[in-house]
Amino acid sequence: MPNTKLSLLESFNKKLNLVQPSAIRAFDNEVSDIPDILKLTLGEPDFDVPEHIKKAAIASIQNNDSHYAASNGTIALRKAASHFLRDRYDLEYNPNNEIIVTVGASEGIYTVLTSLLNEGDKVLLPTPIFPLYIPVTLVGGGEPVFIDTSANDFVLSPDMLKAAIAEHGDKIKAIVLNFPSNPTGVTYSEEDIKALADVLSETNIVVISDEIYSELTYSRKHVSMAKYLPEQTLLLNGVSKSHAMTGYRIGLLAGPAELINKLSLIHQFTITTATNSAMAAAAEALGTEAGRQDSLDMKVEYEARRNFVYQEMTELGFKIPKPDGAFYIFAKIPTFDNKLADDFAFARDLAYKNKLAVIPGSAFGPGGEGYIRISYAASMDNLIEAMKRLSSYIKEINHG
Repeated sequence: MPNTKLSLLESFNKKLNLVQPSAIRAFDNEVSDIPDILKLTLGEPDFDVPEHIKKAAIASIQNNDSHYAASNGTIALRKAASHFLRDRYDLEYNPNNEIIVTVGASEGIYTVLTSLLNEGDKVLLPTPIFPLYIPVTLVGGGEPVFIDTSANDFVLSPDMLKAAIAEHGDKIKAIVLNFPSNPTGVTYSEEDIKALADVLSETNIVVISDEIYSELTYSRKHVSMAKYLPEQTLLLNGVSKSHAMTGYRIGLLAGPAELINKLSLIHQFTITTATNSAMAAAAEALGTEAGRQDSLDMKVEYEARRNFVYQEMTELGFKIPKPDGAFYIFAKIPTFDNKLADDFAFARDLAYKNKLAVIPGSAFGPGGEGYIRISYAASMDNLIEAMKRLSSYIKEINHG
């Protein structure tokens, strides 16, 4: 086993010193070895990939579909994605030059931020937020600007946005909007989107609209930012959450042709192209009636789980802005006379004492302190058991 020549550590990009490992993964790893631990930590759908989608992947392999695809993805998948975005969200994207197939939405995030940022550029991040945007911004030479939305039930208001623009001015290169949100499950109404679009249309800020959970919106139809601000929006979507295909690593990046042409350079030189069999599966998921029905069927199950967990935790004293999308509950920890007010301490104590793992809210940035995130992308049996363990823990604290 070779030993590192320590002086080589000085050779790395100095910006890596600004980056910390994912607090979500670190906490999940920490508690994973606890015997009998029940984990509601990661955003990992518990459903199996539908059979017709798996068969499409298998057929791709059996048909020797083993050569390089076009860098931006197979035309079959880009056509399926174009049809899907039109059918579901009334969006028009030309499959020939306005869509890139990425290796998950994560690669899409990397591609966009790496392409956009120059040293010192600022990126607006309404928090709490999925933390991946932060290290990618830092490594790209940018500066994250956090906008704490917790006082407004985790919704960015036009006034908050105007204040951030007034403070940071021309240094703002982009804003990230993730809705339905990871970690809160909160989403934006059509009126919210229109109001934010009105503010942003007066600027040259690029909108990175991460709508990977768009198919999991419960009480209303999802409305994309690209509907009202198409000329400056880069849309992220994919099949990981909607079709339980996280391991297939297929995302979508859509936008105006001139912007997509620029983004395709970083995409091409980073990953060349996505995997053929995975793209064949995604084309089946997005391009067929059966595939479009799959996500609707899963959504029914998620909504039932959401209702159960929300009700149980509310009765236990957690304050929760009722989520209308994704598969997360973001819950304010009861104070218990100020005992265990720290969310990491609470989550760690819960894991070791009652064998239930959740993610501390401060892992998601300003405004997440004092909260926990629960993923209800788990079977109802596991959720019932999880609520029993949580209830037992809360009763022990109250009686302690």
